[in-house]
Amino acid sequence: MVWKSMDVREQRVQFVVAASRGEKSFGRLCEEFEISRPTGYLWMKRYRAEGLAGLVEHSRRPTRQGRQLSEQLEQRVEQVRRQYPDWGARKLQDVLSKHGVELSHGTIHRVLLRRGLVQKQATGKRSWQRFEREQPNQLWQMDFKGPKNWPQPTAPLSVLDDHSRYLIVLQTGRDMTGETVREQLEGAFGECGLPDGMLMDHGSPWWGQQSPCGLTVFSLWLMRQGIRLYYSGVAHPQTQGKVERHHGSLQRAAVLRQAPAEGLQPWLDNYRWEHNHVRPHQGLQMKTPASLWHPSKRRYDPNPPAWQYAEGAWVRKLDHEGSLDIEGKKWHISAALCRERIQIIAMQRRLMVYYCSTLIRELDQDTQRSTIVGRWIRKPAK
Repeated sequence: MVWKSMDVREQRVQFVVAASRGEKSFGRLCEEFEISRPTGYLWMKRYRAEGLAGLVEHSRRPTRQGRQLSEQLEQRVEQVRRQYPDWGARKLQDVLSKHGVELSHGTIHRVLLRRGLVQKQATGKRSWQRFEREQPNQLWQMDFKGPKNWPQPTAPLSVLDDHSRYLIVLQTGRDMTGETVREQLEGAFGECGLPDGMLMDHGSPWWGQQSPCGLTVFSLWLMRQGIRLYYSGVAHPQTQGKVERHHGSLQRAAVLRQAPAEGLQPWLDNYRWEHNHVRPHQGLQMKTPASLWHPSKRRYDPNPPAWQYAEGAWVRKLDHEGSLDIEGKKWHISAALCRERIQIIAMQRRLMVYYCSTLIRELDQDTQRSTIVGRWIRKPAK
């Protein structure tokens, strides 16, 4: 349970309610909410004294203002900010610390405000919880950057490792077709190996609007490499939060650093190197993606053999229409999979249909219903 990304008040309310019910020991509850026992007792004390109002985050502003920084230090902060005009206070703090200048990120932010280098923004509540894979290459997020305010007609393709935020791909192409994206990924697969899974939205070329299962030539190519495919919820871009946030940072950098309209790829290559090896990331405890990522041990085969299902598995070959016959009932699976081999796993009277390692349909023999399986990324269970 990733409480750090929850609204603070909501976390405390849930803790107080659970503690009041007494269904679990106080120590066990504190462990689940990732807080210390003294903090838990403090929340209970505030709630008993003030009710829900006592659970509101208290101001941490010091009662006394510290001494103002010297002009020399402020100039040093401004100098680093102008070198990295799209970086925030926490990242600048990391750079300054490496050069012997120890300042809090709050102090740095106030310097930037005083010198007109940032604008004060209102902060909103987060309504989502963050998920993260435990190891590199378990999941890659892939998407095209939106074309709005981009210096070229075709926006670049980004592929980002979910665990480390390492940018696998940041590349422009002649178009946004499956053929072009496949060429870009083949280079990445050859250099970095294969991920276990990939997360995408419902755009082309990886989702077919005319196919009930959303299968395309491109997505089938990925499946045949043994890559599980996941798709974000419709109208829920936060499911791909890491790559979406990367695109926001990329857009700010393009504006503030004046990315060229012509010959953009060298600029993107430099940005990718800086993102991976120089820029500290708050979500990584100010580490760089390159310090946490390593290539996958799964190697890319441009001509993979037919997928080998587990020994003893129930395997069937679909007919020319992408259908199969079970106990006299004809089930349509997908026209995109005509004459392909699929695996069936029986769960009593329900049948799970897999293509390679990806679950694509559920067949209910009692209700005679065939259901397309939504392959969404959800918050991992504890």
